Amino acid sequence: MVSEDDIVKYAAGLDGVSESAKGELRVFLRGEKIFLCVETGRVPLRLELRCDRRLSRTLQERYESVMESRALGRNGIEVICSGQLSADEIHDLVRHAYEESAD
Repeated sequence: MVSEDDIVKYAAGLDGVSESAKGELRVFLRGEKIFLCVETGRVPLRLELRCDRRLSRTLQERYESVMESRALGRNGIEVICSGQLSADEIHDLVRHAYEESAD
């Protein structure tokens, strides 16, 4: 299962990423756009990621742990890291979110 530290290190290692905190959220931005929100201290880990709408629908149909994002609305997904998605799949979604937020 993927850890909060693993996701934070991965996201922070991408080019041009900045991070801020909003309450219990760690927010990762590419330029001015949020691409990832991590709820700190949650078990299981909860992420909100920017996502292509077609991919979002596919993931929501396939996994019960993927739903529409509360923070990003229709432009994102919320993923509860409960083991349905592998660490590699989560990393791929973070990379996808990063690429979706390109200017």
